[in-house]
Amino acid sequence: MTYTVTVGLEVHAELKTKTKIFCNSKNDADEVRPNVNVCPICMGHPGGLPVLNREAVLLILRVGTAVSGAFSDYTEFDRKNYFYPDIPKGYQISQYAYPLIKGGELAHVALTRIHLEEDTARSSHEKGEHSLIDFNRAGVPLMELVTEPVIHSAEEACRFARELQLLLRYLKVSDANMEKGEMRVEANISVSKSEQLGTKVEVKNLNSFRAVERAIDFEIKRQSALLEQGGKITQETRGWDEVKQHTFPQRLKEESHDYRYFPDPDVPKLILSEDEMFSEEKIRESLPELPWERRARLRDTFKLKAEDYEMYTRTITLGDYFDHVADALHGDLTLVLLAANYISSDLVNLYPNGIIEIKPKDFAHVIQMINANELSSRGAKDLLRLLMLSEGDPRGIAEKHNLLQKSNEDELVVVITQIIKEYPDVVLDYKSGKSQALQFLLGQGMRATKGSANPNILKKLLETELNV
Repeated sequence: MTYTVTVGLEVHAELKTKTKIFCNSKNDADEVRPNVNVCPICMGHPGGLPVLNREAVLLILRVGTAVSGAFSDYTEFDRKNYFYPDIPKGYQISQYAYPLIKGGELAHVALTRIHLEEDTARSSHEKGEHSLIDFNRAGVPLMELVTEPVIHSAEEACRFARELQLLLRYLKVSDANMEKGEMRVEANISVSKSEQLGTKVEVKNLNSFRAVERAIDFEIKRQSALLEQGGKITQETRGWDEVKQHTFPQRLKEESHDYRYFPDPDVPKLILSEDEMFSEEKIRESLPELPWERRARLRDTFKLKAEDYEMYTRTITLGDYFDHVADALHGDLTLVLLAANYISSDLVNLYPNGIIEIKPKDFAHVIQMINANELSSRGAKDLLRLLMLSEGDPRGIAEKHNLLQKSNEDELVVVITQIIKEYPDVVLDYKSGKSQALQFLLGQGMRATKGSANPNILKKLLETELNV
């Protein structure tokens, strides 16, 4: 039987602010010492009053603007009440009825809302029979983005999550490194026999794209098999076991009323239109080129192959480098396409981290020499390796290391004459109609010149001498 699969995602991303959301404690995802970036406010001590980090609000509004969401002019923060050891106050300050952003769309997926809240502390359970809690993360500003339940496959969900991560990085809102927990995905999955939404199962804290795709696929198969057997799906929260590659039950799924939301009396309400910092027009003007805009520009302006413009879009440093090189080549389409091929092959191999240290103008100079047949492919590769090791004029380095192609016909005729003398049998083979003999002699010519001969001129001269 064919089942209807419906998926909605909830994505949390830690924001790149200097301090936490309600206090001056440092926001540092790279801190490894436990419990050093803490204070009475983020530790939940009695009497501590939160002061809202306006930069965190601005970052949420930047995301909302990029996805064409609607600003909520009036917004407030709520207390989400539940007990867990990583919640120091016994409640989390979040947004419920009045999120900062409503609606929007990303990667053809409709969004429900984007709101701002504080992150929890970090628990670890590796020390014997007890758990440890690191409060460095408690109070870090956290974006929560919720999609509409309009996703219908694990592949589509994963594609959306990747595009969101990319957007956050373009906007410099979050590094969104999933391995560090800076971006976490929760998937709500339902499988039903009709077009209507089935019973929802939530899979929590998926911390890699592979986990997102595999967990959703597993749930689709598990729920489908359960329905086939006449069973009933339980509305619950499940975890993902990366080792065993399956989900497992954690607890029954809570409803919103279980959290007893109410407005936080210590955090003032916000009227966005009263603060010039939150002007939608100014925020829109400040946005950089967005991922989908870069894709379209690279495709339409430079006619790049799909795999190239996708790589330059996803690896921001490579895309920026390509743009600088294109500027240095004055947008010449022939040269830019040649540069794109060398960047996506040679330079990516030389700089696997995506941070290219050869100056764009120097690389552009190399491309111009290749296009002018002054450098062979082999010579270009050698020159790029030399430019990795030291700065300098590319032409001067090429001349110093004898990398420029030899096109002087008088010099090349001397080389050809010597080869013809050395291989009389191959010459006879050529004259008897064996075409591969020419390739052999050509190869010997390139070898004699250490690859520096212009192969087209060498071939032309060789054919002339052989046909005398």
